[in-house]
Amino acid sequence: MSKMSVDFKGIARLILMPLAIMTALTIGVGLLITKVLQTTTLIANDEGVNEQLVNGRTSFLNDVTDKLTALSDMPTIIIATAVLLVAFRLVFKRWNESIFLVLAVFSQSAIFLLSTVLAQRKRPLVQHLDPAPPTSSFPSGHTSAAVAFYCGVALVLTVHTHRYKILNVLWWVVGLAIPLGIGYSRMYRGMHHLTDVSWGLLLGAVCIAVAANALLFRPVVSEKREKVAT
Repeated sequence: MSKMSVDFKGIARLILMPLAIMTALTIGVGLLITKVLQTTTLIANDEGVNEQLVNGRTSFLNDVTDKLTALSDMPTIIIATAVLLVAFRLVFKRWNESIFLVLAVFSQSAIFLLSTVLAQRKRPLVQHLDPAPPTSSFPSGHTSAAVAFYCGVALVLTVHTHRYKILNVLWWVVGLAIPLGIGYSRMYRGMHHLTDVSWGLLLGAVCIAVAANALLFRPVVSEKREKVAT
């Protein structure tokens, strides 16, 4: 028999503290953009990027970016995470990989939602190709979710196939290409600024790093084996 062993001090040190710091940084940067820098060259350049992308729109890119965006819609990420939670547990015979992915995806979402409430930023002043959700523009939740999920899956696979360089390259080509494509799509479709997408990429990466450090590299959750007398 086995039971899960949890290092609560490790959780506080390796997970809660760094995520709290990232939350504060995300909110702080959001407030800096919306309250201090709104009339600066930085923000003007942000709008300029969206305007250039709008001018280069084509029906083909409209379709491609729509499909890419769908890969990081909330229902897609939730269902895919739930499926892999079960799959990782069955394949790897432990909970670390499953909890790692859930933590990476959930933590970026929590930080994203909190920051959109406290640092509300308007969407780019261009034609939007998607319905604007009630959350604000900063940071890009689609982008951070894509990084957390697709790069998170790539990391799990890399950990277990580290001897096969070709497979590792494949995991990361796919794992990085999808979030980058989604980030571009969100700007192309007029839903986010460059700074929104850039911070979304960083947010997702930090959440992966925190979760990996706590659960894949220095696990604070493990399974204790107990022998049963027969």
